[in-house]
Amino acid sequence: MTAGSPTPGIAYGVEPALSAAEFRRVLAASGLDARRPGDAARLARMLRGANLIVTARALVPERTLVGVARVLTDFAWCAYVSDLAVDRNFQGRGVGRRLLEVVRETAGPEVAVMLTAAPGADAFYERIGMPRLTNAFRFDRES
Repeated sequence: MTAGSPTPGIAYGVEPALSAAEFRRVLAASGLDARRPGDAARLARMLRGANLIVTARALVPERTLVGVARVLTDFAWCAYVSDLAVDRNFQGRGVGRRLLEVVRETAGPEVAVMLTAAPGADAFYERIGMPRLTNAFRFDRES
């Protein structure tokens, strides 16, 4: 499935079978790799556990992955965007915004979309009009 593109030369779609190798590459290109496991088997488990994976691919050369949103959702009430990664060379072009739009379109209007921002990313979410939560809580992972 391909969604409309606000960025010429970028195709957006839902890709449930995204490979761990491509996921790892876009995490590195985005700078999020320092905050994610480097273990390929764990990355593959992360992808298998997601029930919505939205991608952005540059059409030239060869449909290169330039962005991904990895989402855990019930498609009825809530969706948690556990990863939003955009290749640094494509940041500032509306790719992250469009990935989140496709997440919202795919999850449906009854579903609340939430995430935890990476350090330094708050300004992006504020710029696209995503409200900040003050009542969120979490236990950090142990490994």
